[in-house]
Order: sequence, then structure tokens, then C-alpha cells
Amino acid sequence: MPRNTLTADQIVRATIDLLDEEGLNGLNMRELGRRLDSAATAIYWHIRTKDELVRLAGDAVWTEVAVPDLDATDWRTAATEMATGMYAMLQRHPWLGQAFGDHFLYGPGKSRHDDHSLAVYEKAGFAPADADRAAASVFVYVLGNALGAAAQVALNRRVARGGEEAERARAEASARAVEIAGRFPRLRERLDTPAADYAAAPDSTFAFGLRALLDGFEARLTPR
Repeated sequence: MPRNTLTADQIVRATIDLLDEEGLNGLNMRELGRRLDSAATAIYWHIRTKDELVRLAGDAVWTEVAVPDLDATDWRTAATEMATGMYAMLQRHPWLGQAFGDHFLYGPGKSRHDDHSLAVYEKAGFAPADADRAAASVFVYVLGNALGAAAQVALNRRVARGGEEAERARAEASARAVEIAGRFPRLRERLDTPAADYAAAPDSTFAFGLRALLDGFEARLTPR
């Protein structure tokens, strides 16, 4: 695709698809050019660096998180919808959690989300400073929960690229982890549950923690 017909939006959408499939380590300008039927140099004509490409892709996926109408719903329902929407988005794009540690991410998509999140907690009755704290607490909670699934995806890709040797190393590490966990009584009781899998958590952990967090906010808002 010639550079004068290629658009920045096309590049960003193709980048998101590539990142979803291969992760940050798999973002290769040659492969991206192949997917766009274009030379890598034509991509640089529109977007100057790989860091800028990740920033634009990272910002674009924030638009997938719906922002509820605060005139049509209560603050707690809105907070739950935004948190679960963010969690689902991070699971669809597990590379984004990793990108937070490697790239400076900003843009209108994320700003739209952050501004609406502040509005939710201001509607709840928090003063601006406490609305900042509430929004940040939920953001970090959601991001932290999503990192477990992202770690599993990254590990699976690494093992797949490493072939039989990597698969054997994972099996040995898993067996060793089970042997060590068996020395501790509470972990030993849970070895046959889904929570024992690498980077896993018990069913409904996310919903349980989010409810507890919002319960705490509600308690702070209730006059004593």
C-alpha cells in the first residue's frame, strides 16, 4: 500500500491486531508492513517511532470502555460498569498492562475514560480530592487483576516460541512449585483447585473485590 493511501488509523488498527496476537515483543515493523501490504518505510512516514505506535494503539483501545450516562443511572452501577468494562478490555488486549511499565501512555481515549471516572465518584458525593483517590484505587485494582491473565498469555507465548525445551522447563518448574506449595498447609489444601494454576485466582475474585471496594466507598459516604 503506497504511503499516500495508507492512513494512520489503518496502521493503528493493524498494530492492535498484531499486538493482540503476538504481544509487545512480537511488534515488528516488517510484519506490520506485510499485514498492511506496505513497506515499513511507509509506516514511518505516518508514525515516527515504535513507541509512538504503541501509545496510539494503547489509547485507541480505551474507547472500547463504555462510559455510562450519569443522568440515567446511580453512581455505584456506573462505577461497576466502568470497572468491568476496563477489566474486559484489558483481557482482550493483554499487552496493554505490560505497556504501562514500558511506555508513556496518554491520549484522548484514556483521558475520556479517566474524566468520566472522576465524574462518577464526584456524583457519589466525594469531594474532588477524594474522588481522585477513589478513581485511582479502582483503576489500580482493575489493572492488578488483569495482569494475572496477561502474565499467563505472555508465558504461553514464550513457551510456544521455545519449543520442546521450553515446554519441558515449564513442566519442571510447575512440578517444583507444587512440591514447595505442598509444604504449606493452606496451599496444600488448594493444590487441586483452579486457584493453584499459574497467575490464576478463584472464581469471582474480581467481582468480590470490586464489591468490597465499592462497599468501602459507600460506607465512607454514609453519615455517621
